Amino acid sequence: MARVKRGNVARKRRNKILRLARGFRGGNGTQFRTANQRVMKALCNAYRDRRRRKRDFRRLWIARINAAARINGVSYSRLMGGLKKADVRLNRKMLAQLAVVDPGSFSNVVATAKG
Repeated sequence: MARVKRGNVARKRRNKILRLARGFRGGNGTQFRTANQRVMKALCNAYRDRRRRKRDFRRLWIARINAAARINGVSYSRLMGGLKKADVRLNRKMLAQLAVVDPGSFSNVVATAKG
């Protein structure tokens, strides 16, 4: 049986991992075995945090809307309920942006939700 030489394949596999580990501190970026562990961990964290980012931003938007709504004399839940009844189709991202950038317009939106 012919001998199988895997030099190129193995080197390419290792270099692919080391390329992903570039910039990691110490042996985590230069030694294959530790770099492989760090890269796997980093990819897991990246996957998890892409989903977590969506949650975090939603929480931030809700906190901003709530603060601005309370300045206008209404709670967050009543504001959102009123907007739904008034058929105002502004998402939380846009409402939070309005609250920060243009408080006057946000007050008009709150008035629409109240009325």
